[in-house]
Amino acid sequence: MVERSQYKTMADHPDVLEMRERYERISTSPPTVITDGLLVLAGLWLAISPAVVHFRELAPNVAQNNLIVGLGVAAVGLGLSMTPRSMLRLSWATALAGVWVIVSPWVIQQTTVGTEIVLTNVITGGVIALLGLAGAGITLAASGGWRARRR
Repeated sequence: MVERSQYKTMADHPDVLEMRERYERISTSPPTVITDGLLVLAGLWLAISPAVVHFRELAPNVAQNNLIVGLGVAAVGLGLSMTPRSMLRLSWATALAGVWVIVSPWVIQQTTVGTEIVLTNVITGGVIALLGLAGAGITLAASGGWRARRR
């Protein structure tokens, strides 16, 4: 025998309503706002870093990579701050983008890499990865934490 729910749609279910309220509360908390803002700034810095640090001519492929990944990270950070409920899971993607930024000079350039390129990408990539992990941790806390995942 099939049991029918007393709720007309899934949107009416009290668990869904409670989860929406929890995500809304978490997404407007000061740590989340700060994390998203720093993610936007880190992405913009990555995008303009080849021009500021003057390695655009030295490693044009790395400069292109930094521009594309930096604008992508900034867009995700902006999306996280404007529509947090629909983009919450993208924090993991920014963490992976940060790791890519760290290793990209050696993967893309395939020759000796200048110190300015290494320092810029390792520091900025590390910051992006940490901010992505922080955002993912906030998301995980909002969804009930590790205990909810083990059930």
